[in-house]
Amino acid sequence: MSLFGDGLDAAVQKAFTRPAPRSAPAQMRYLVKQLGGTRAVARMLRISQRTVERYVKNQIRKPRPDLAARLEHEVRKRWQPQIRARARRRAATTDGIVLDTRARLGYTAPIGSTDQDRVRHLTVALPPQYAARLFTAQEQGAGDQELKEIAAEALKEVYFQDHGRRAGSLEEVRFTDIEHLEFGL
Repeated sequence: MSLFGDGLDAAVQKAFTRPAPRSAPAQMRYLVKQLGGTRAVARMLRISQRTVERYVKNQIRKPRPDLAARLEHEVRKRWQPQIRARARRRAATTDGIVLDTRARLGYTAPIGSTDQDRVRHLTVALPPQYAARLFTAQEQGAGDQELKEIAAEALKEVYFQDHGRRAGSLEEVRFTDIEHLEFGL
């Protein structure tokens, strides 16, 4: 489970205008329509084509927990792609993204400064260029470590250095022991 990737997906999902299908038969019908047939859905979900057909006809209503999770994931991944793209584009060009976190933050600074890590709860509005970097890295398949480094760099510029108005000699921000992480558009 990817903390940063799932957080970015959850932020984008808040922009949806309609709720995704909730029941298993409705989810299955949606996937059949999206993929163009029951065979493709069966292959994707690793079940038989006949099982997919039975869900579509409402003959089966309650899937096994593992199938329910895969079904939910696949529907959410495909739900309202244009609205998802519009929300990402708006965050990456004009609005930026809000990072709400409770984590251990510290920094590397010149000798004589207090650079000890401590737990902080921050809600920081990140500029659009960092939202663009986060979304681009996520689309290219970046792991949590790379996304965390981008977020740490954003926190360095926005929170610690206040866009260049203070702490100019700050070298690196450490972003560890994350207790809570949430993104907002």
